[in-house]
Amino acid sequence: MSADFATLTDLTKDFEALDIRVDDNKPDRIVAAMNRPEVLNAIDQTMVNEFHILCHWLEANPRTLIITGTTTPHPKDPSRRRGIFASGADISQLRERRRGDALRGVNSQLFSRIKELPMPVIAAIDGFALGGGAELAWAADFRVATTKVRFGQPETGLGISPAAGAMWRLKELAGEAVALELLLTGRMLDAQEALDLHLVNSVHEPEELMDAAHQLADSIGQQESLAVQVTKRVFQMPPESHPWADELGQAILFESEAKFDRMQAFLDRRKK
Repeated sequence: MSADFATLTDLTKDFEALDIRVDDNKPDRIVAAMNRPEVLNAIDQTMVNEFHILCHWLEANPRTLIITGTTTPHPKDPSRRRGIFASGADISQLRERRRGDALRGVNSQLFSRIKELPMPVIAAIDGFALGGGAELAWAADFRVATTKVRFGQPETGLGISPAAGAMWRLKELAGEAVALELLLTGRMLDAQEALDLHLVNSVHEPEELMDAAHQLADSIGQQESLAVQVTKRVFQMPPESHPWADELGQAILFESEAKFDRMQAFLDRRKK
């Protein structure tokens, strides 16, 4: 195991809510599987804390991150398994939170930190992605989903409003009319609707989900890492930052050794 992965394994060995998977054959990525199937992967404080530890490592050791869920016995047929991404915040904890807790932005700060990781974040989604679970998916750079996926923002039905990104990320992704309908009605989207609205990049059968996520990570891994990081950082900047930010990012990359090596390799291939 690489030294970096050994450090990560040591940091995460006592995790309770996240299952961190590393593979020396795929050193450019980390898989974080939410693993609280008994409560449909409700996002509690323990999971938030563990995500922060993982983010801290990824900020110092840039890797593509794949976030996924787990499976749980099907309620109508325990012999079958069904996928679950995240059913939202833990309602038992959420009920006890007061205004001071809201102002701390427990989930919103975490999801923004995930969004701002140096390398891309892929959400591999099966089953329910509701409330905070949906907001976690909206914070990812890419979303690959299964035919069984269900997205929803049920907060207004619980007497609260979304506060971890859906108010503005969903509007950016799907447009104001669609976002407002989902936010104010609590209506759930199925896989085809999510695909039609460009909320997911692709849809697959459940058994093909992780292969699809890894194929996307493979495509990213073929690119030059610094170029990917600069492109992601500049892409996320506000409109008033362009074109200056684009030019500044390009200036950095123009001086990188990888740029010279990759362009020379391209020219050498063209000569053959």
